[in-house]
Amino acid sequence: YLEKYQLKFSKRVNVIPPVSYLEMVALENNARMIITDSGGVQKEAYFHAVPCITLRDETEWVETVESGWNTLTGADRQKIIAAVVENKHLQDITPTSIYGDGHAAHAIAHILIQTVE
Repeated sequence: YLEKYQLKFSKRVNVIPPVSYLEMVALENNARMIITDSGGVQKEAYFHAVPCITLRDETEWVETVESGWNTLTGADRQKIIAAVVENKHLQDITPTSIYGDGHAAHAIAHILIQTVE
């Protein structure tokens, strides 16, 4: 498609063939910023503390937008460029945990054990 539509990217953008899920997760984890239209990638970007720009007008992960780690731009070129410039400051900041502390299973098991006793 790149040749067909005469699309060109900066030399700083690597266009690669499709990858497996595990390879994608590794790429996300090592990215400085993610630009996507994928719902799942938006949330994974948050978990990897990577700023995300979503090329959609709405998202099912509104909490990632509200927390400032995901910016919706749609397909608007100017909004995309502005979001890239604006989101660069997030690259060295650790996001706050909007999905809990990661210990839910332990807390639930503790409650269930107390209920049984």
